[in-house]
Amino acid sequence: MIEIKVPELAESITEGTISQWLINIGDKVSKGNSIVELETDKVNIELNAEDSGVITKLLKEPGDTVGVGDVIAIIEENAAEGAAPTAAPEKPAQETNNQPISQPEPELSIAARPIASPAARKLARELGIDLHQVNSSDPLGRIRPDDVKAHTQAPAVPEAPKVEKASPKPAPAQQIDVEFDKPVERVKMSRRRQTIAKRLVEVQHTAAMLTTFNEVDMSAIMDLRNKRKDAFLAKHGVRLGFMSFFTKAVVSALKQFPLLNAEIQGDELILKKFYDIGIAVAAPEGLVVPVVRNANQKNFAEIEQEISTLGKKARDNALTLNDLQGGTFTITNGGVFGSLMSTPILNSPQVGILGMHKIQTRPVAIDEERMENRPMMYIALSYDHRIVDGKEAVSFLAAVKELLEDPHSLLLEG
Repeated sequence: MIEIKVPELAESITEGTISQWLINIGDKVSKGNSIVELETDKVNIELNAEDSGVITKLLKEPGDTVGVGDVIAIIEENAAEGAAPTAAPEKPAQETNNQPISQPEPELSIAARPIASPAARKLARELGIDLHQVNSSDPLGRIRPDDVKAHTQAPAVPEAPKVEKASPKPAPAQQIDVEFDKPVERVKMSRRRQTIAKRLVEVQHTAAMLTTFNEVDMSAIMDLRNKRKDAFLAKHGVRLGFMSFFTKAVVSALKQFPLLNAEIQGDELILKKFYDIGIAVAAPEGLVVPVVRNANQKNFAEIEQEISTLGKKARDNALTLNDLQGGTFTITNGGVFGSLMSTPILNSPQVGILGMHKIQTRPVAIDEERMENRPMMYIALSYDHRIVDGKEAVSFLAAVKELLEDPHSLLLEG
């Protein structure tokens, strides 16, 4: 008998929730086969079998919370494949007139299970799609979310008649909630959403958070982008966006004001001499902050390419723990959703976060006699006042503003 235990996940992750079992009792698995999908605070992880054998017990069910070291299943090396009952057996079929009711066909073993990413499996479950019917566009045959979406748009193909299975229980009729005396729907928060809520509240209780604001004239950046965007796309295969300019400006300003690239540990300040910039992304299950590593060493094209890759992985729910860990400073862009001004909340243990907002044409005084309509953006810096004074925070934001309004200086830096 071999116990399958939850392994060490990451330094900051000690537990997770069983999202779905990828095998059934009685399935034969080989070392390295994926057996369960675990939802953690940050990402979904597939756990692999460390030994070969037959699954004889599943000790946890989807939705159960498990910690590192918990035993979640049992493998028997010498057990016969398919000999054990299913994990959640249905009631025995009743006989009518001494004729047994047809039993549902057994689930396919793991060897025949389609190879798919966790995000693709989740999407298929939500849409009620059988992954065996989905065609993969991946050269290696792995099914991805885009393949599942493409399947939903494909014309329906008549299927051969199947043995009718028991239909699922109908959804309960809308009920009146005693607390509100009105129709409501109660939805359990996902583990990730619970974690986001908990950490945002913790930050406001543990950090002395303040926010300072400024505004940026985006004319120069927009003119530069319009002149170079086609050549940039042709040369690098990625669009020249605003985020690379902001990342470059932030890194340059952090070098001038290093306390905003630090963190507090006990009674010590950790002054970080590297620049791993977190880029906040709205993912299907909540905000995530993948990290652009060593942003100070990357040029505009490399930053844009990495942001594009991380953004796609976030939308596909395919980020790894390594994509999310660390980070010395964060940039968040509420402007893509139309926000004109907001107060971003710190991404602990970082002590600074820059908020970008919507570009809006506004009249600006050029001098005492002239007014012009200019594309303007409000920017906001939230900072931990325990180690960053107001003068330093305001000066940092002013430096970012000046760099953005003179984007050629950022290009000269690489």
